[in-house]
Amino acid sequence: MRTKTNTVMGALPRRSLLAGGVAWLLPWRDAQAGAQVEEPLADSIRSALSASISQSAPPRPKFEANQVDARMAYLRWLGTMSDRLKNRKTETQIRIEFLETVWYEAKRAGLEPSLVLGLVQVESGFRKYAISTAGARGYMQVMPFWAKLIGDGDPSRLFHMQTNLRFGCVILRHYLDVEKGDLYLALGRYNGSRGKPEYPRAVFGARRQWLLPGEA
Repeated sequence: MRTKTNTVMGALPRRSLLAGGVAWLLPWRDAQAGAQVEEPLADSIRSALSASISQSAPPRPKFEANQVDARMAYLRWLGTMSDRLKNRKTETQIRIEFLETVWYEAKRAGLEPSLVLGLVQVESGFRKYAISTAGARGYMQVMPFWAKLIGDGDPSRLFHMQTNLRFGCVILRHYLDVEKGDLYLALGRYNGSRGKPEYPRAVFGARRQWLLPGEA
């Protein structure tokens, strides 16, 4: 049975994580960007994706006065991830802004931040201006056709941090919905390699590096 997830905090089976082999031991190896395949979208789906992309909001979480525990948990996550990412993003402000945006966009799309960080690691090696041989762009290696399909038509905006992370998270959420929660197949669609194990295994393996202690 393949991995399924429909919730932000849904844990991935241990079997799927171990299937990543030694991928997690090589955190900064060459990126494995693929290419999402352009497919026809129903008007209702295209409209929903466009609306999700266009909703503007600052990528910083807001906590109510009675959400002290949630705020503290977020701050612990931010501090831990910042330490782990330090050797790839040495400037503190840039590193914090990136992590704030990852957390915000992942939660907004109903995804685990650790999964998104693992995907970014595999897709671009945390390089903001990465371009694949297929033309995919930015941190989450979004194909330019998405800018025309659900964005404003300007593919250069895919190099903007929040725009890229928002597109990537919304697209992965879309693929996850298409595959009825099967994360293995959704990741394959994202990479343009549906049904092949190498990419999902690499992302599952990379995800392990971005879990907090005690998470599985």
